[in-house]
Amino acid sequence: TIIRSRWLSWLNGDRRAMQFACEQHSEVTVAAIRPGHYKHIPSQSTARCDRIGLRLGRLLFPICAIFLFCQCKSEDGTESLSDDWTVVAEIEDAALLAVHGTSAKDVWMVGADDGKGPIVLHYNGQEWQRHDTGVRGDIWWVRAFDDGVVYMAGSDSIVLRYQNGVFERLKTPGLGKTVLFGIWGMASDDIYAVGANAGRNGFVWHYNGTAWTELQLPDDIDLDSFNDRPTLTKVWGASSDDIWVVGGRGTLLRGNMDAGFKTIDTDTSDLLFTVHGNRTTGRTVVVGGNNQGICLEVGSGAANTSSPDDALLLQGVWVTPNGRAWASGGFGSLYTSAEDGPWIEVDHGLNLDIQSLHSTWVDPEGGVWSVGGNVLVGALDKGMAIHNRAIPAIRIVPDPPASTLCPADAVDLAPGKTIARQWNEQLLNAIRRDIPRPTVHSRNLFHLSAALWDIWASYEDAGSASYLIHEDLSSDAGTDSSEAVNEAMSYAAYRLLTHRYRNAIGGEITTDCFDAFMSHLGYDLNNVSTEGNSPSAFGNRMAEAYILAFANDGANEANDYEDPDDYTPEQPRLTVDLPGSATDDPITWQQLVLAEAVTQNGIAEGSGVREYIGAHWGAVTPFAMVRPNQGEPYYPMDNAPLMLNNALVEHTMEVLRRTAWLDADDNTMIDISPASQGNSTLGTDDGTGYAINPVTGAPYEPILVKRSDFGRVLAEFWADGLDSETPPGHWNTLANLLADDPDIERRLFGTGDLLSPLSWDVHVYFALNGALHDAAIAAWELKRKYVTARPITLIRTLGGLGQRSDPDLPSYHPQGLPLEAGLVELITDETAQPGQPHAHLARYKGELAVWSWRGEPGDRETEYGGHGWIRAKEWVSYQRRTFVSPAFPGYVSGHSCFSRAGAEVLSQLSGSTYFPGGSSELLFEPGYLVFEAGPTEPVTLRWATYYDAADQAGASRLWGGIHVAPDDFDGRIIGSKIGLAAVELARTYFEGEASPTITNN
Repeated sequence: TIIRSRWLSWLNGDRRAMQFACEQHSEVTVAAIRPGHYKHIPSQSTARCDRIGLRLGRLLFPICAIFLFCQCKSEDGTESLSDDWTVVAEIEDAALLAVHGTSAKDVWMVGADDGKGPIVLHYNGQEWQRHDTGVRGDIWWVRAFDDGVVYMAGSDSIVLRYQNGVFERLKTPGLGKTVLFGIWGMASDDIYAVGANAGRNGFVWHYNGTAWTELQLPDDIDLDSFNDRPTLTKVWGASSDDIWVVGGRGTLLRGNMDAGFKTIDTDTSDLLFTVHGNRTTGRTVVVGGNNQGICLEVGSGAANTSSPDDALLLQGVWVTPNGRAWASGGFGSLYTSAEDGPWIEVDHGLNLDIQSLHSTWVDPEGGVWSVGGNVLVGALDKGMAIHNRAIPAIRIVPDPPASTLCPADAVDLAPGKTIARQWNEQLLNAIRRDIPRPTVHSRNLFHLSAALWDIWASYEDAGSASYLIHEDLSSDAGTDSSEAVNEAMSYAAYRLLTHRYRNAIGGEITTDCFDAFMSHLGYDLNNVSTEGNSPSAFGNRMAEAYILAFANDGANEANDYEDPDDYTPEQPRLTVDLPGSATDDPITWQQLVLAEAVTQNGIAEGSGVREYIGAHWGAVTPFAMVRPNQGEPYYPMDNAPLMLNNALVEHTMEVLRRTAWLDADDNTMIDISPASQGNSTLGTDDGTGYAINPVTGAPYEPILVKRSDFGRVLAEFWADGLDSETPPGHWNTLANLLADDPDIERRLFGTGDLLSPLSWDVHVYFALNGALHDAAIAAWELKRKYVTARPITLIRTLGGLGQRSDPDLPSYHPQGLPLEAGLVELITDETAQPGQPHAHLARYKGELAVWSWRGEPGDRETEYGGHGWIRAKEWVSYQRRTFVSPAFPGYVSGHSCFSRAGAEVLSQLSGSTYFPGGSSELLFEPGYLVFEAGPTEPVTLRWATYYDAADQAGASRLWGGIHVAPDDFDGRIIGSKIGLAAVELARTYFEGEASPTITNN
């Protein structure tokens, strides 16, 4: 058996989709089949085949073939074994996927993205040149024209046109999930392209030199169990009127854009990879295969099997003007056949340690070019090109490892600010480099803040109490206590943060930044002494105490914070690129399976199942929380969405409405100023704004923006913070902005004497991060307790069941979605007629359609995904397609809990719920958005109070399709309790009423 993970990735439209086939297996075996010969290869070795075993079945035949070849040289000379077969291109980090040109002196090779962009090579007869296309992604096919124009197509809906030395990305009908596997044309203004959307629903596009249009395909194409068409992989034409298309499940189409296409029976269900022919001889050949390579002669209009004996998978084919065909495929195999002659395997004499030769082309001078690499399983790497002529070769090797040195602008992040602020900024940068784990990062923020507080309390002796360890060092500080405090804080922060982040993602850069900052401050990195009362010794001692005291606090730090119980929900997993949810249970959280997973701060996580983050976090030692009863949650709630009742259905519809409102073409205007927004009762969105600014006494000025721009900015801005520092880090960033506000008065709780900047910072960080640490524990405890669904499960499951509004209409189900004109509609014979709203969904009559975001565009910088009628079964959140939804259950919202807790702390410590001056604002210019282009016009987010900002953070998760309202509202309520409790406890330390755990005098 061959496990066809890479072939499945063709069908799924993504190179990392192998995980779909083998996500449960730690090892996958692949068998390269020859009669009597099997070779099993672990997937960890990228399924490389041992050529020695495979050659045993070939030893005798090539000996005879030598005689035949030497005696029978064809008209174009391509069969001669005297040809000097050589490797002419090697690319370590990217596979080569296609080759084409106009002559032996004009050869184009394209391939996968090696981290710098797709491989695009050109050979001019003397030397090779790599071109920078200006895009990212994989290029799957290339077509060169005699007028110098070259077309290339690939992932992310990429179509590039190269002319006059310039690459231009053409606007296409596709989205980010669209992969174009083939492109061909008679002329540069008569182009066809084929591919699929997330590995399904293959299409044929035509380009007339101005715009792309999608062509109608026959109704009798074989559909799968989802009523989806197979992937279409390649296109070629004998003329403008005779176009051939091949694809999955044995699909073969013939026709043209004017007369349409007809299906041709191939008598196979195998994937057909490539088609090529010659219009003069009339020979047209199709190659493909699953367990074994197949070749079809289709020039007569019928499909006749004519495959090489015992061939492995065949992927590339080319037919020369005299009718001779060349085919290439699995593990570097190459075959040729004269017209009406048998297929003969060519022994090119090269030991190609690759999975397949993916594409073959014969130039007009008889030179044979074949390219490939590891294209079946793995990361599309090990690119290789072979040629039967002696020419210069090109080899592209990976760049040296990226520098682990700290960027110069990341060494001194907050010059002129307090030492506590400077180390807080260093920690925020460390968070941005690491995987977004808000639980872990909130813990680190708190422990750093508590350690800095303890140092301040030990030196200042101002009646304050330390949290963990207290040493009365006020008499040892000397005449300038600030120098001693700065030094002690720096050593404590350096030792603690180095310990916590040295093994994290980005840890080498992060620890180098810590080193560089210490050197910038003039401190000795090698001073590790903990003896005596010097500031450095006290700082080192403080770090050691925090490391030891919390080593067993329930976080499982020693094992990279893994869940000791390895909890996995029983609910089936949801594969995002397949319709539906694979479950009948809409209220239980599902793990997602992604073809490619990337964190919101850009860290690639590969493909497959997104593992539960922080399942055990409810067991971590908190700051201020106390359980009401043993075994009960810190904050029991009775409003978790655990029943599919009318209320939960309405909450689900609300998410659909907000997603619909994100339509960039919707010009609905709203006022987003404090005059209309904010001032809500806790746990609601009932606010209607404020009459006046209480600080200035003047009314708030209206801010009119497009509703779609507002919603899209909210969804992205609050997602993970200003710069992916996660919500706990985001509220630290907001606290720092508050500290920098010229209108701020640093009076603790709004009364008393002005505090110094350092005193203010350590007070704020201690209370704020104690609250955020507790918010993570409380929220993640409830997530584990209730394991409630995200909107993607609710919408896809209910939408898949049908409509609940009318028993007399089709697809009635009492647990389905309610019908709502313009939002949720039934696909019927009438609505699916040409020109009607659901015409493009005609194959899905009887299903529900929702007006929603179509998904991430191919070019996120210049395009937006747009809205349209899509199947409810295929709904996706307004997020990157490499993220979709967080890797933990919904209830309660971490954003809401973190944000309200942070807002309570800042309100209490500043003595006012209002921002300094009565408002705070941020401006977002066009180009700010990452998920797609936008906003269309500048958007200013302005908040009167900290509560308003926190409420908006919670609501943003509904706009982004991440939460339903109960997750948000209850998260706000719990966050308020957490924030108030943290301030109450912190006050006891501020006023010296609490006692530290350790006292050293």
